[in-house]
Amino acid sequence: MLPPTIRFLCLTVCSCVLLWSPSSVAGTRTWDGKYDTSQIDLTVAYFVPSDRTPLHDWRDRVDYFCKRIEQFHAREFQGQSTLTTHVHATPVVSTKTTAALRPGDANAIWRRTLSETDRVIGFQQQEHKGFPILLVLSDINWRPLDDFYRLQPKDGKLVFEGINNRGIHHPGAQSGGARAAYFSRQGFGWGLVSADGWRVPYRGSDCVIYHEGCGHTVGLPHPEPQNGSVMSLAQYRGWLSESWLDKEQKVRMAWEPGEAPDDLQMQLFTKFTAIQEPAVPRPGTPVRLKLTWPEACQVESVRVRFQTSVHGPWQDSIQEEPGELAPGSVPLGSFERETPVGYRVDAKLKTGETAEIWGYFQVRTDQSRPLIPHEPSRDLQRSAGVASVVIPVVYREVNLLAEPAECWSKGQWTVDRDLQAAGRMALVSPKSYGARLEIPYAPPEEYRVTVVAEPIDEPHALTLGLSSAGNRFMCLFGFWRDNKFRSAIENIDGQNVGNESTIEGSLFKRGRISQISVTVRKTGVQMMVDGNQIVNWQGRPEQLTLGDYWNTPDSSSIFVGAYHSRFRIYRVTVDELSKRKPGQSLTELVRAISYARNALRDALATGDTETAHSIIEKATPGLSSLTEAAMAAGLRGAKLKSVEDAVNDLTTLFTAVEDETHGGASATWNSVSARVNTAVLALFRSTKTGE
Repeated sequence: MLPPTIRFLCLTVCSCVLLWSPSSVAGTRTWDGKYDTSQIDLTVAYFVPSDRTPLHDWRDRVDYFCKRIEQFHAREFQGQSTLTTHVHATPVVSTKTTAALRPGDANAIWRRTLSETDRVIGFQQQEHKGFPILLVLSDINWRPLDDFYRLQPKDGKLVFEGINNRGIHHPGAQSGGARAAYFSRQGFGWGLVSADGWRVPYRGSDCVIYHEGCGHTVGLPHPEPQNGSVMSLAQYRGWLSESWLDKEQKVRMAWEPGEAPDDLQMQLFTKFTAIQEPAVPRPGTPVRLKLTWPEACQVESVRVRFQTSVHGPWQDSIQEEPGELAPGSVPLGSFERETPVGYRVDAKLKTGETAEIWGYFQVRTDQSRPLIPHEPSRDLQRSAGVASVVIPVVYREVNLLAEPAECWSKGQWTVDRDLQAAGRMALVSPKSYGARLEIPYAPPEEYRVTVVAEPIDEPHALTLGLSSAGNRFMCLFGFWRDNKFRSAIENIDGQNVGNESTIEGSLFKRGRISQISVTVRKTGVQMMVDGNQIVNWQGRPEQLTLGDYWNTPDSSSIFVGAYHSRFRIYRVTVDELSKRKPGQSLTELVRAISYARNALRDALATGDTETAHSIIEKATPGLSSLTEAAMAAGLRGAKLKSVEDAVNDLTTLFTAVEDETHGGASATWNSVSARVNTAVLALFRSTKTGE
């Protein structure tokens, strides 16, 4: 039997509305001969549970796989069947948490994920020009699994789970749960690739994408006997470009043998590979990527990037001066510690052809034990690690990237509109002294803040304003003064830069994305940049203070800041490492209402009245608590009146929309959105007590 990641489901559903019908035109067909597949329309959606944060580079990953499977399909069918991918513009954020999606077997999470995604994007109601397939790339696996470190919690320990062939990693963890189905009666396909099959670029991940997304979804079975084809064992042998579709299977689909395309672009797709040397590098060992090319090609450029965290930045490796027409290898770099490494290579020939390939390996000193992450993922939250390494529980992950208009700020903070138009969110800090943006979020006793940021100018400093047991303080990263970069916790025992936590050295580079994290415990504060610990201070919370210069109106909130240099901030998240005390602050309630506003807008935009009703139902108790929380926060007079007016407006509008959804009609969001937005903005402004 094949491993669970490539197991085929044969399912049927009873009812659907799908604007696609069998064709009498000659061309390739589904496996049963019922539907024309001379043109295949593949809709690809990125699915994220409500308690997870989307990958900041999710679109890069999805686009890479889409291009790979389109090229493979073109090579295998020589134009007799054309595959066109359509990527849903934004992540599909589920109304369910990870825990709510996982109960039952792998078929259950497949059904929940595909049903919700289909409904949210209206897949079965859309008109399709070709045979319709919905492929969902999920942010989670069926069972807990850290797919970057390849660790599964088991019996209180962390154990390796995956396929590792002498340092070459392939997809195939049993915790994954990828699967697909061809619905012969209705004429469409559903495919799911879980996180293990695509989030981390193992060698063969693109095989899983095609296997589930384009193979089983048109009825293709596993060939017997097993072989290295994409519908069999390809994912355990190499990249998709190194595989094939069995001739017998294609003939069964009404394909007629012909000459495969042999232009240089297709040769580059077929031949180009990049494999690390050595296969299992040790810390400090220089790593190179061995490249293979088509014969007699002339290379114009090769760009190599890597990351050491699936949520971290991609960093460019330092490349050698071009010498050979087609270099046999390129440097990737060396790594100071044990770590997983994802890499991506972009190549361009002098004749204009391009290629891209992604890969993965682990830097290790001892292959007999698994790598343990410094910052464990959500899926490892219930386990103690090997060798007495304690994995902290993450009670909640919160996405704090906010619209500047909804926050108190010093300086003119903006949203990167180009990225926003492309379905991504990024803040841009002003180039001013002491710029900061207060985020209306009060952290619990223990937590970890993660920021992904890119200096737009020559970096002078990035700051994070935090608190420990009610004591505010600031983490200063890369502060430039007296021809030195310094980083420190401010203040410790009343001292700022120069105290016991201070370290020297450059952290950031203009135009390079970095990941910054701070972990706050009752016993101390840890600062990390790009996976490297720079400060690990141990002490008491009452030793920490914040200078008056950096104060913001709400002493319970955190802030992000910059000093005389602009940063583009792609991600601000908090992992809550301790349970919260009962009750919510005014800022938390306002933030919850804001989330409800956004979710309601998205639900009504897709006609999802069931979800809209659920959102309103959950938001109503928060509305009723707002006025009381405002009074407890000390708001009086005009500010308190502003809260009361906003609550009344939102209650009236939510009720009106709810009445429409009960009637089954699609609410006319445009007619109420302006007032809802005004009311929410009024709530945010009411929490600002000064400039």
